[in-house]
Amino acid sequence: MRFTAAILVAILGYTWFFEARGVPVTVPAVLVLSITVLNGLRSGIWGLSPGVFFPASRAAALFTAVMVLIVLGIGMALGTLHDRGASLGDLAVLIPWGTAQQWVLQTVVLREVRELTSRRKSVIVAAALFAIVHAPNPLLMTMTFAGAIGWCAIYARYPNILPLGVSHAIATIALLCAFSDGLTGHLRIGLAYLRTTR
Repeated sequence: MRFTAAILVAILGYTWFFEARGVPVTVPAVLVLSITVLNGLRSGIWGLSPGVFFPASRAAALFTAVMVLIVLGIGMALGTLHDRGASLGDLAVLIPWGTAQQWVLQTVVLREVRELTSRRKSVIVAAALFAIVHAPNPLLMTMTFAGAIGWCAIYARYPNILPLGVSHAIATIALLCAFSDGLTGHLRIGLAYLRTTR
């Protein structure tokens, strides 16, 4: 799991140490993208199997609809559901961001974990690693763990990241609409999250 370990070190090192010291986010972003490209060159896996795009899209749409209804329902029950004025511009930013995260999660993390354990266990372990990256934000860790279980299960059957990137983006908007900034921690992780909760 050398690629996964390198990615975890890059992300956690940045969010817990280097960000507070003024290192620009482009440094870990380029590092993680480079590791993921190297992984793709070595494994031949890019997460873009065209033959499964439509079944992956159907599965992702169903999973996203259920996830969004649950998240919005929880927000409604808590009294934090609100209109944040989400727009197509938000999706234009969040779809590439979500797709990039899915590319790393599926083609590197899930692939390497699957080499060590069963298909079912690999989904749980990959989801747990994805959640750990979002520490110590409890809401984000919970949501990313639950989301990653669904996304990894879909990808394990239909290896195409594109529908998962759209799902990730829609789930992010639902999360922001369902919960207050106080609960989401402004989607911050690492030391940045701890600074927002002071």
